Amino acid sequence: MASIQRSRAVRAGSVLRYVVLMAGAVLFLLPFYLLVRNGLSTEQDITSPNWTFFPSSLQWSNIADLFNDPTVPIGRSLINSLVISVVQTVGVLVISGLAGYGLARIPFRYANAVFYFIVATLLIPAAVTFVPSFVLVSTLGWVSTLRGLIVPGLFQAFATFLFRQYFLNFPRELEEAAQLDGTAYWGTFWRIVVPNSTGFIAAIGTITFIGSWNAFLWPLVIAPDQNAWTVQIALSTFLTAQTINLPQLFVAACVAILPLVVMFVFLQRWIVEGVERSGISE
Repeated sequence: MASIQRSRAVRAGSVLRYVVLMAGAVLFLLPFYLLVRNGLSTEQDITSPNWTFFPSSLQWSNIADLFNDPTVPIGRSLINSLVISVVQTVGVLVISGLAGYGLARIPFRYANAVFYFIVATLLIPAAVTFVPSFVLVSTLGWVSTLRGLIVPGLFQAFATFLFRQYFLNFPRELEEAAQLDGTAYWGTFWRIVVPNSTGFIAAIGTITFIGSWNAFLWPLVIAPDQNAWTVQIALSTFLTAQTINLPQLFVAACVAILPLVVMFVFLQRWIVEGVERSGISE
């Protein structure tokens, strides 16, 4: 009798768990459904008081209209965002990774002082540094250029902090074996540490890519020229225009999040592994 009750309790717990997971999945997918539904609808279907789960007819022409709109260079902005995000992600992984490894493994007198200084910069609001950063970029003649959008974000204090904490817990035995063979710190980092840290690197790279892709304030300040717009600036023009084209706005939002969704689908295994090993979620 006790075993039967225990079996029923287990089944009830499993059913409840699946119900909760399904409810969470529905809530998670609801915004994506609204984006796709409204993006393939007419203005009347979106604003109609009689809501329907599917539009009266799918307007695939909305996608072509978005890319053919002369006032909003969405194609150019997508390319700009992709270039900026990829270059900044690679730059942060290389520069912050080397900095974090050096602070964690290479002994020198002022290592802690440098580390504390880097951490202290995290306490400074980003808005405070906008004016001096803009003055510097403007002096260099980088306004409305990809250099002005990319270079200031090639180093991130938070990524350096995470790399340093991760490398402190990296198995020293692997590094010592390489150093016994005559490998210096540089070779140990690239041949031993990096190949055994793919999950963590993927997690940091994903966070950096998403942050770079979604950046709005700095591109808005530094890139007034349409040729240097990022996808977020292009999206904002649909909201600041005198007349809002709702179907194009939703289609543009779908196009803007598509690279992030594709990246997560292909990298989710390494991202989850990196988060578990690094303790980012904590």
